Amino acid sequence: MKELYDLGELPPTGAVPAKMHASVIRRERFGAPVQAFQGEVVDVPAVGRGQALIYVMAAGINYNNVWAALGKPVDVIAARRRKGEAEDFHIGGSECSGIVWAVGDGVHNVAVGDHVVVSGGVWDEGARDIRLGADPMTSASNRAWGYETNFGSFAQFTVVNDYQCVPKPERLSWAQAAAYVLSGATAYRQLTGWHPNVVRPGDPVLIWGGSGGLGSMAIQITRALGGTPIAVASSKERAEYCLGLGAQGVIDRNDYTHWGRLPDIDDADASGRWLQEVRRFGSAFWEHLGERRAPRIVFEHVGQDTIPTSVYLCDNAGMVVLCGGTTGYHGDVDLRFLWMRQKRLQGSHGFNLRQCHELSRLIANGDVDPCLSHTGDFADIGKLHQLMHDNLHPCGNMAVRINAPGDDE
Repeated sequence: MKELYDLGELPPTGAVPAKMHASVIRRERFGAPVQAFQGEVVDVPAVGRGQALIYVMAAGINYNNVWAALGKPVDVIAARRRKGEAEDFHIGGSECSGIVWAVGDGVHNVAVGDHVVVSGGVWDEGARDIRLGADPMTSASNRAWGYETNFGSFAQFTVVNDYQCVPKPERLSWAQAAAYVLSGATAYRQLTGWHPNVVRPGDPVLIWGGSGGLGSMAIQITRALGGTPIAVASSKERAEYCLGLGAQGVIDRNDYTHWGRLPDIDDADASGRWLQEVRRFGSAFWEHLGERRAPRIVFEHVGQDTIPTSVYLCDNAGMVVLCGGTTGYHGDVDLRFLWMRQKRLQGSHGFNLRQCHELSRLIANGDVDPCLSHTGDFADIGKLHQLMHDNLHPCGNMAVRINAPGDDE
């Protein structure tokens, strides 16, 4: 057996080489993702109890490793070093598809040779809060695999906890299977995980960023559950993409000017202009819906620019559910609309195992498509993160082949 194999070259079955190719971030390269990610040869990580070694076929591209490349808002390398971890580098990647190559002691739910997709949530199954019944996503031990932890999917091999492994839908290519879990299951939790505010047949749902990875999943999941998705997009091309996924209508955010933080409540003129614009936006929602009903759920991840509109438009006793803040973290809320109309502003992060498996069944059954828009190669990891950083990435989700052949699409 060789010490190092080329990308795509299969070692002998069950044999684990000493070295592997990986796309690595180091602190001295923090900055533009296209420069921060560089190919290196590193040691293959060891497999511990309850873990599996995955021969990575393809990996998904997500915004969390844009942050890792920039070194902000968190220097993930320094954060791990403060906790005593030895590595002075970061191998990112929070979702992938691959083949189980080796397993540690105590692993029973996967076996060598299984084709799997990998879920990006990790936690300590023995943590006190989990043992007392907490959803693992709310546990103090929860971490984002391949972002807050090292040795993610941008390498020939990765080590994961056995519970992270989900059967790969047979109908998908390796690249398709690598690109749906993080955005899809995150959207699934937002739309189904916060009772009683879950999508029911006939519910109108407003979906921000409808052409992106999260939005494209949310449109399809809403449709699959019987809801009526109305998306927001920023161009005619992106609007057509949303309509093709099942959106009943699309609002062009460029037609409005009230984005950002709320004006001071004592500024009558500015407040009046803001109210006029948000009501005009609401009228467009009614027009696309075909009736005067407010959204029962507002699917949020844009944050600062849109939260004031989301809270205002949300139906009485409805929910604005938020999993990010891509335009900023200061979300202004007119509390009168929140308490008088008994609305809910709900944070949502990641997904638990049940939600991941349920979303995978929708994918396997063909009810939801992975929306893979672009497949690159190992050398493209930095470039694709740069496109995401610059908001120039294509609609839907992106992936890169790691060991998968070049004709895998």
